[in-house]
Amino acid sequence: MQIGPYLLKNNLMVAPMAGVTDRPFRQLCKTMGAGMAVSEMVSSNSLLWGSAKTRRRADHRGEVEPKSVQIAGADPAMMAEAARYNVDQGAQIIDINMGCPAKKVCNVMAGSALLQNEALVQRIIEAVVAAVPVPVTLKIRTGWDRSHRNALSVAHIAENAGIQSLAIHGRTRACAYMGDAEYDTIAAVKANVGIPVVANGDITSPQKARQVLDLTGADGLMIGRAAQGRPWIFREIDHYLTTGTLLAAPEVSEIHAVLGLHLEDLYTFYGLETGVRVARKHISWYTRGLKGSAAFRHAMNQLVTVTEQREAVNAFFSLLHSRGQRLEYDTESLSEALAA
Repeated sequence: MQIGPYLLKNNLMVAPMAGVTDRPFRQLCKTMGAGMAVSEMVSSNSLLWGSAKTRRRADHRGEVEPKSVQIAGADPAMMAEAARYNVDQGAQIIDINMGCPAKKVCNVMAGSALLQNEALVQRIIEAVVAAVPVPVTLKIRTGWDRSHRNALSVAHIAENAGIQSLAIHGRTRACAYMGDAEYDTIAAVKANVGIPVVANGDITSPQKARQVLDLTGADGLMIGRAAQGRPWIFREIDHYLTTGTLLAAPEVSEIHAVLGLHLEDLYTFYGLETGVRVARKHISWYTRGLKGSAAFRHAMNQLVTVTEQREAVNAFFSLLHSRGQRLEYDTESLSEALAA
C-alpha cells in the first residue's frame, strides 16, 4: 500500500490510540510486522505544545519511517498550524482526527463531533492539506449516530480536498465501541472513491482480517485494541494473508523477551516513576487471557518500583515456561477481554 511517496511494507497499520501509541509501542509494532503506526493525537492548541505530554507525543527519534502524526481540533487555522509544527518536529504524514468518540474531545467539537458539520470538515481538510508538503490522511467514523451516517459524503469531501488515504472505524460516534462494526458502510465508501480506504474495527485475528478485506474491498487494515499486549498480531495477520496458513502461538521465551524490552523502553522514555505506572497497563494486556494471570495482575498493580515490576514479570513468565514452550490462552477469557 502506498501513501504519497511512502510505499508501506504491507497494508497493516496501528490505529492511533490515546495513552497507547507512544513511540515505544509504535516502534514495537513496526518491528513485529506493522507497515505503519499512527501516533497519539496531538492537540491543535499551541498552548499545550510545550507540555511534557505533547513533547513526548511529538518525539519520533529513531522511529522507523514513515512517521505519521495525528492532530485533533476544530479550527482550520489552528489545525493548519499544528500540521506545520508537527512536520517541523519530524512528521512525514499528517493524520486528521475526525473519529475519536471521547466526550472530552467531542465536547469541544473535535474528533467525531466534526462529522456533524460537513462544511467545517471541508475547511479543516483544505487548510491542513495546503499547510504542509507531506501527505495528509484522515480518520473518521461512519457518522454521528445511526440516523446520521455520512461517511460516504465525508469521503467525497476528503478525496476532493486532497486527502491521500482514508481510515474508517466502522461505528458511529454514538456507538462508541459497542455493537458490531459496519463493514457494509466501509465497502460502500471503497466502491465510490479513488483514494486508498483502510478498514478499522473488530479486527482481532488473522481470519477476521481476511474476512474484513473480503467484505469491504479495503486497501488496508487498521488494528487498535487487539494489538494491546499482542503486538505480534501484525506478523500473524501478514503471514495468514500471504500464505493462508496460521502461525503457531508465540513461544513463552520470545514474549517474555519482547515484554522485557518494551518495559525498558517505557522506563527510558517516561522516566522510572511514570514508566512504572504506564507499564502496568501494558503488562496487564500482555498477560490477559493467560491461565493464572488474574492473581498476577492484581499483585503486579500494587508494585511501585522498577525492580519489583521486573522481578514480578520474570517470575510469572518463568512459571509459564515451566508449564509449556508456547503461550496458552483461556480462549473464552481472551475473547471477552478483546471485546471489552
